Amino acid sequence: MITEVTAVNFRQNLGEMLNQVQYRHDSILVSKDGKPVAALVDAELFARIRRMRERFDALSARIAAGYASMPEAEGMAEIDVAVAEQRGR
Repeated sequence: MITEVTAVNFRQNLGEMLNQVQYRHDSILVSKDGKPVAALVDAELFARIRRMRERFDALSARIAAGYASMPEAEGMAEIDVAVAEQRGR
């Protein structure tokens, strides 16, 4: 479950919210002036997010290297076609 709280409420109830994240595996979305500014998630989820980001960054670098010599518009068109084909499966 994701709970949305203000920064003031978060600061006032930090201990309770840490327990909520640790034991119930909930997430807390912290807003300031009505805009989301941070999220509190359990450490296991954070580790998974980091691993996925590292994999995404590595894949992005491989794609960029593969298309480095191609004009940007042509490369983007080729990528769009490949994505459309995969989504159509």
